[in-house]
Amino acid sequence: MNKTEFVEAVAEKADVQKSDAAKIIDSLVDVIGDTLNKGDQITLIGFGTFLVSKREARKGRNPRTGEEIQIAASNVPRFKPGKALKESIN
Repeated sequence: MNKTEFVEAVAEKADVQKSDAAKIIDSLVDVIGDTLNKGDQITLIGFGTFLVSKREARKGRNPRTGEEIQIAASNVPRFKPGKALKESIN
């Protein structure tokens, strides 16, 4: 499902205009991004938790040359599904 299909599904399910559903989805994505950028997490009971994990610096290899390179430490977004979401797909 792409974003357009997602917007259509949300609009139909919530009985709202597609433009309103698109605004809500865009706002949701912005709030999640802003919250994670601050280092906080968002927990939606039954759905899951959005959080930031720290990835340590490590050594890697350039696949083209085989040369060893240093990969910098970084923060990565993660999602841990909640129990209800896990149960709903199994």
